[in-house]
Amino acid sequence: MNPIFITGIGTGVGKTMIAAIVTEALGAWYWKPVQAGFDEGTDAEWVGARISATALAADEGLRAAGEVRLGARANGSRVLPEAYKLRLPASPHIAAREEGVVISLDTLAEKLPVQRPLVVEGAGGLYVPLNDTEFMSDLAHRLHATVILVSRNYLGSINHSLLTAEACRVRGLRVAGWIFNDHYMDYEGEIVKWSGLPSLASVPFTEKPDAAFIREQALIMRPRLLEVLA
Repeated sequence: MNPIFITGIGTGVGKTMIAAIVTEALGAWYWKPVQAGFDEGTDAEWVGARISATALAADEGLRAAGEVRLGARANGSRVLPEAYKLRLPASPHIAAREEGVVISLDTLAEKLPVQRPLVVEGAGGLYVPLNDTEFMSDLAHRLHATVILVSRNYLGSINHSLLTAEACRVRGLRVAGWIFNDHYMDYEGEIVKWSGLPSLASVPFTEKPDAAFIREQALIMRPRLLEVLA
């Protein structure tokens, strides 16, 4: 199984919550390669606090194919360390510039964890710059990842979602489909119809996305994810 790259139609659309649910559903490992801003904690810490410490046996077909290497790390976590951890909460290329660092796709590719299944969470959307010439979409392409698009239902999300789908086509990215969260009218059906990409799941709004909620949604989502990603 190729890495699964979680990206969103923008910032604040529930990407980290969905990454946690997908990680739990697949018994996968989680990796946030670039973290910009961590005064209030990191995305990796948020996910680590909500997924099971030990991955149970996953789909028999994947395991038989040698694609699944599950179990806890020595420290009891399936959350892997960031390749770049930057203090400034800004676009990664700006945060890196502030620290005299250049984010390198070569470095990220070299640090790509061997653990599979692997869920990789991007920062922001596909056209968030990583350096002066490359975007988050370039990272997804370089990792040969299968992309899952996260869309939150709000006024304007149809436009943002369709622009993201178009960016995937332009960049030649392999897309599994949409995962929606929150609710605003019947936008999900519109986005699926206009984008031509399937819906994988719809996560209801919650003010408390705790470990119990992540597990509950993971159990609901798991059969569909295994069907699409196998």
